[in-house]
Amino acid sequence: MPHTQTRQKALRQYRLRANIYDRELAAFEPIRQRAIDRLNLQPGDTVLDVGCGTGLSFEPLQQAIGAHGHIVGIEQCPEMLNKARARVAQHQWTNVTLLNAPAESAAIPVKADAALFHFTHDILRHPDAIRNVVASLKPGAHVVAAGLQWASPWAWATNCFVLLAATHSVSSLEGLGEPWSLLAEQVGEMEVHSTLMGGVYIASGVLSLTPSTRK
Repeated sequence: MPHTQTRQKALRQYRLRANIYDRELAAFEPIRQRAIDRLNLQPGDTVLDVGCGTGLSFEPLQQAIGAHGHIVGIEQCPEMLNKARARVAQHQWTNVTLLNAPAESAAIPVKADAALFHFTHDILRHPDAIRNVVASLKPGAHVVAAGLQWASPWAWATNCFVLLAATHSVSSLEGLGEPWSLLAEQVGEMEVHSTLMGGVYIASGVLSLTPSTRK
């Protein structure tokens, strides 16, 4: 599917899900916390929350970076970002920048210490989006992605769950075998852990190359 069509499909999906998104993701909150822990954030760090949705990651990120840190949330769906904006206002966070733009064209105003891709399969399968994000990271930045993946072929029950969840939340099933593979091309070697009977992954790596030497 051409990227323009993929983007429009994703926007339609997330507009419909904006009001129920937090409830839909509730079961995966332990995965979110494990992914954020792998970012190895320190007080004062700047972190990119790529495909931030309604801002569910903001509170645990705030706990890690403190008041002197900075969160940049990137989200192309206005309805989802409105929820994130309301969350920021409710908590009176003054260290959050929200960008309403696709990840591939977002004008990211910082060089960040870390980047989180939490259940953002469409973004992870878009090379231009990954390149744009990685270009805004400092060497040594921690990068973590988490989301759905195909389990082993024999795990038919798990794969049925993955198929159902993916059909509801992603624009294409392409790359579900190794959703982090394009990210690894830019970041370098990634450590991958599977959970929930193999249907969910957490991939983490450290960006150690300068932009001029990446693919």
